[in-house]
Amino acid sequence: MTALVRPPARPAPRLAALTGGLLALALVASGCTRGVADPGSLPTPPASTSASVESPYPTYVALGDSYTAAPLVPTTDTTNGCLRSDSNYPSLVAAAMPGTELVDVSCSGADSASLVGAQRTATDTQPPQFDALTPEVDLVTVGIGGNDFNLFGTLLGQCVVRGGAGAQPDEGCAAELDAAGRAKIDRQLRTITSYLTSIVTGIRDRSPEATVVVVGYPQIVPATGTCPDLLPLAAEDYPFARELNEKLAAAVKRGARAADAAYVDVFRASKGHDICSADPWINGQQSDLGGALAFHPFAAEQEAVAELVLAQLEA
Repeated sequence: MTALVRPPARPAPRLAALTGGLLALALVASGCTRGVADPGSLPTPPASTSASVESPYPTYVALGDSYTAAPLVPTTDTTNGCLRSDSNYPSLVAAAMPGTELVDVSCSGADSASLVGAQRTATDTQPPQFDALTPEVDLVTVGIGGNDFNLFGTLLGQCVVRGGAGAQPDEGCAAELDAAGRAKIDRQLRTITSYLTSIVTGIRDRSPEATVVVVGYPQIVPATGTCPDLLPLAAEDYPFARELNEKLAAAVKRGARAADAAYVDVFRASKGHDICSADPWINGQQSDLGGALAFHPFAAEQEAVAELVLAQLEA
């Protein structure tokens, strides 16, 4: 991993994740309010490294779900249910640009509707994430879509349960999906694409001079092979899970491209780092306090995403 670097001077402004169910499973598994360092009051921005340093992006707003919030990586705010880490990729990006003020409103369990409507967490109600956007904002990152339609929640919520404890190949959940069921998922993915395009438009309406960067989802399921201790799926559900993982990443990418927004391709960058790999960026089914919530990114993934965002800002 190369050191985080500050992007060059900001170019002229232009007008312009798994998930919900994964989170639900992980919360049950982890009891994630235990063993977590004292939370700060978020989203109060951290103090700038130096008030005299001029940042290319003085005001940065981070929007997103748990793959942005990064619960348990490692110090996590548990006061409002968003489970937002102080070492997630928005925090790392801001730290690499002295003089940048970060307002991080990412929240575990958020879906596209949470950007424009209130989100109920386990302990609180969060205002729309778009409330953080003002005309003065210079940079916005957004990572959203995996919780829409409970897409990955349905997949891993149902398929993980079926895949555990000696499941046989004919017991997988993919076999229950007929042609109509698969067509419905494809329609939902197309809707996620349209949501992303509308989200970028909404960001530009509220922060017209901001640079907007859409952050995609990583590889969670291996392209080949299985690891039932970490990802307990029935054998024939692995290809189905991988297909959904790929299709979700592609849907988000298409939405960003349709809106002519910058896109960070985390799926491509995370090749060889799925749950089953020798060097995973995504945790398996057991939550690791100080490491990552079950089925959520480790610090290594957040560091890699921060590098990708910074590289995009330099481009």
